[in-house]
Amino acid sequence: MSHHDHAEPIPRVPLLMIGGVVLLALALAASTSLGLVARDAVPEASRAAAGTQASDTRSLFFRDGADGAVLIDDAETGERVARVEPGTGGFIRSTVRGLVQVRRREGIGAATPFTLTAYDNGALAIGDPTTGETRELTGFGQDNRAAFAVLLNRKGD
Repeated sequence: MSHHDHAEPIPRVPLLMIGGVVLLALALAASTSLGLVARDAVPEASRAAAGTQASDTRSLFFRDGADGAVLIDDAETGERVARVEPGTGGFIRSTVRGLVQVRRREGIGAATPFTLTAYDNGALAIGDPTTGETRELTGFGQDNRAAFAVLLNRKGD
């Protein structure tokens, strides 16, 4: 029976490069969280849809219903825009949950509505005017974009 050694040298350069990328990502995330880099250093329009104009906006409140539904109301009229039933609307739930977590971390309540904005190039974004956070929605696929786009529709549109 022959002895065969499977030990091969570990490729150090690729490992060091991967480690460097991970450290850079962690440093950037920490600098934003700690307030070393301002969130609004890049204007909202640039983050969501560079070089475009807003074609439609709507201010919306997202609230949890007693039964686990997400209730979405127009901030100007108080009209119920949508009700996302429990167990559905995962993209809406997770996107808004992320924005709400930033508010909680900064000690901000739910008194200010979120702003849903459609841009003339087809981009769609939801933002929080109190924290400056914006989530660009177009890159998550047509179905996920459509889940939010329908919230721009008003009666009579």
